[in-house]
This record gives sequence, structure tokens and C-alpha cells, in this order.
Amino acid sequence: MIKATNELLNSYDELFQKRKLEIKNTKDNLKITGTAYYVSNSGDDSNDGKSESTAWKTFKKVNEAELKEGDGVFFKRGDLFRGTLEAKTGVSYGAYGEGEKPKFYSADKPLNDKNLWELYDKEHNIWKLKEKILDVGTIVFDDGKAHSRKLIPTYNGVKYVCRDNTQKDFDVKTEMTKDLDLFWFFEGNLSTEPSKGENFPIPTFNGVSEGELYLRCDGGNPAEVFSEIEPLVHRHSIKVGSNRNVTVDNICMKYIGMHGVSAGGYVKNLTVTNCEFGWIGGCIQNFAGLDPNYPEGRRGSVTRYGNAIEIYGGCDGYLVANNYIYEVYDAGITHQITTSSKKMLENIEYRDNILEKCVYGIEYFLDQIEGERESCMKNVFMRDNFIRLSGYGWGQQRHNTDTPALIKGWSYVNTGENQIIENNIFDRSAYRMLHLVALKDEFCPQMKNNTYIQHIDATLGQYGGNEVKEPDIIKFDQNAEQSIKNIFGDRTAKIYYIED
Repeated sequence: MIKATNELLNSYDELFQKRKLEIKNTKDNLKITGTAYYVSNSGDDSNDGKSESTAWKTFKKVNEAELKEGDGVFFKRGDLFRGTLEAKTGVSYGAYGEGEKPKFYSADKPLNDKNLWELYDKEHNIWKLKEKILDVGTIVFDDGKAHSRKLIPTYNGVKYVCRDNTQKDFDVKTEMTKDLDLFWFFEGNLSTEPSKGENFPIPTFNGVSEGELYLRCDGGNPAEVFSEIEPLVHRHSIKVGSNRNVTVDNICMKYIGMHGVSAGGYVKNLTVTNCEFGWIGGCIQNFAGLDPNYPEGRRGSVTRYGNAIEIYGGCDGYLVANNYIYEVYDAGITHQITTSSKKMLENIEYRDNILEKCVYGIEYFLDQIEGERESCMKNVFMRDNFIRLSGYGWGQQRHNTDTPALIKGWSYVNTGENQIIENNIFDRSAYRMLHLVALKDEFCPQMKNNTYIQHIDATLGQYGGNEVKEPDIIKFDQNAEQSIKNIFGDRTAKIYYIED
């Protein structure tokens, strides 16, 4: 184990910045076998879309088009498109032209018009958006120079109450104590569907649930304080569903309140390459059920979510390569499922990605319930990724601050076969570097030739089977090299410690 000098840390930072520029400047090389369609801000949805001069204009047109397998839809570089793109089976989505990658944002518009805001409470500097809006995960100001803290009360069947003191009513005027605090108020779609034996009414959300947005801004009207104001609203950027053979290449997806690329059910051959994902997630998933953000949470408590690239369910063929992913509320990249019937997650490869300030750089889990033991994660490879600073980003405004990890496998059954984690750089985590636990030792991934950089006496993580008992959480201390080689099995690892 070697002490990490400033020179060494700077060299890894330079490597990360070099890779970031390479990804942001990746050239277009997407091949298709069918018809090419073009989309630009200067286009017109009445066009045929089959040339740059007759381009379409909106996601709405793309979503309604009768695209066929082998077709490609290309978005003009430098342009900005808002809303959700609905992917089709066998269709590729990429970029054309010169300049920056085309940008996909979730909100219909930015909030940097001073006429959109009215002063709600002068004493506490609280402003209210005049228009109703979908749930907002956070608000990002001036391209990341500042962001909001989202306040999350609990709903008790009658009203909102403070999350940490359910006997106290939630009052926006007194609870918004910090500059740029936000609260999204919605009390519609009350459902009494039982959850864990309780059946009092709680709000339920969908893609058209709009509520009132409150923002504390000590400097005055937010649009006069900041030039750029982007809300992360309750939408996916690209919705794949269970469509097969979808490719997404060279797109920049930012300010997304749910997932960047969202796939689920059973997915075949999803490919995401050369993309940028930033400021993803934070919206409310539900008020029902056990809440991982608050261990005592029951019906009425809140779960937030948001991953950059996700498959929830079974899959065969899933490639995520050469992407730059940062500031994600939950996971940068993930495959996951909770199931009581057989699900296979196989032929998965994550390689050459750089991930920064995601709560979980890479997340995976297979939670098998009701005695189900046929499901398996098979042929899973995580190679040559650079993952750094998990738990240092905006996602740490969550209640469960002890969950961050560079790779997060949790402690589920996680039945696995031929899973390899090799040649990655793991650079600091606010808590575990790695959380790789399964029912049996043989289900855990094989570790090869990875690089570890962590503060001395911080946390290394967990590895191994939990059939008898949960593996110990191991510190990154003077014995870290021995732990990495003998417990994690990474005998060719490079290990550096930062002396605080």
C-alpha cells in the first residue's frame, strides 16, 4: 500500500479530465441499415424528416413516427430538445452536424424568467412559481454553480407533517431555513390502496401530476439572481421500456428528474455509448411502503429515485460504454430486479465509463423473494471504468447518508455466475468503496487488477456471502492491502491511501 502524494492525485485527476474531454468530443460513427431521420430546432414537424434540410422539430413527432427496425433518428449537435423521447424497437438514436452533443432536458422550459415568480413570504424570502409544475427533484442554477435542497415531509393521510417529527405540521414558511431550499406541494390523486396493512389516503403521482413549487431565494427574485435555472422534473429522458435492439449514442442528457435512459421488463440488446449524463433524479417515487431514505418509514413516508442508465428486470445484452456520468441522485449505471419468478440478467458489459459524484457509481442487485432461486446474473463484466467521489454530490441530501458506494451490490441473494470487475479505478467514496455481498461467496464478482484510492481510516466496504451472517464492514486502514487481496480476492490490485 502506497501513500498517495499530491502529484499522484493530480495525475489521476488529469487522467479523468482527459477522458471527460475525449467522451464529450467523441465523433459520430453510428451505422444504421434503414432510413435516417433528422431532428433540429429549426425543423418542422410537417416535414418528412429524411434530410437535414427537411428535419423534424420535436420529440412529439419522433414519438409518433412509424419507425422501423434498422432506422436511425439523428439530432442536430448544439440544439436543445425538451421532454421525453420514447424509443422504438430496433431504432438507433444519435447525433449529426458539428459542435456539442445535442442536449435533452426534462422540463418544458427553464425558470429564468422573472415574471414566472411571485414573492410568497417576504420575511423568509420564499418565492412561488406562478405556474404549476411536475414534481421537481432539485433545481440547478447556472450550470451547476448552485442547486436546491429538496424538503421532503411525510403525508399522514390528512396533511403533510415533518419527516423527522410526525407530530409537527409541515409549514413551508418555517421549514425552509436555507437559501435555495425548495418544496413541491401536491395533494391530488389520493389513494387508499393498502400498503403493509395500512390504508389511509396518500398522494400518488403520474406523468401529469402538477403541483405548486416554492423556493427560498435570499438574493431576491430567482431569475434576477441566476441567469440559468433548470428544474429536474418528473420525467425520463429516453424511455426504452422493453423494446429490443435500441442504441443511444452521443447524446447529452441533463436536468432529468427520473431516469436518463429507462428500460424495464425484459430487454434485449440495449446499447448506450458516448453520452453525457448530468444532474439526474431526486423526484418522488412514491409515498407508500418501506422507505430506504428513512428506516422507520411506513405508509406516508417518501422514497426518491433517479438513475442515469437503468434496466429494471431481465435482460440479454446490455452494453454501456464510454459515457461521462455525474451528479446522479442514485446510480450512474444499474441492472436490478426484485422478483418472485425466474429472471435472467445476462451478457452485461460496463466499460470505459467515467462516473463522478453519483451516490452509487454502478449499482446492481437481484432480490429473490418467496423462496425463488432460479434467477441469475450471468456474464457480467465491469471493466476499465473510472469511478470517483461517490457520496460527495448533491444526492447526499438524502436521509440515508451511509449508503454510498463506487459499486453497490447491496446484501441481497444476488445469485451470480461469471461476474468480473477488473482494471477499474476506484477513487474515494464517502462511505463504502465497494458493497459486494450475496447469499454465497461464489455468487460474488471476481476482482482483478483494480486501483483503490481512499482516505486512511475511511471505509473499504463489504465482500462475501451472508448465508450465515452479514460480512463485516471493513475499514480502509493499515490492513487495507491485506483485506483487498485476501477478502476481496484482488491480488493484483494497486492500493493508495490518502493521509488526512
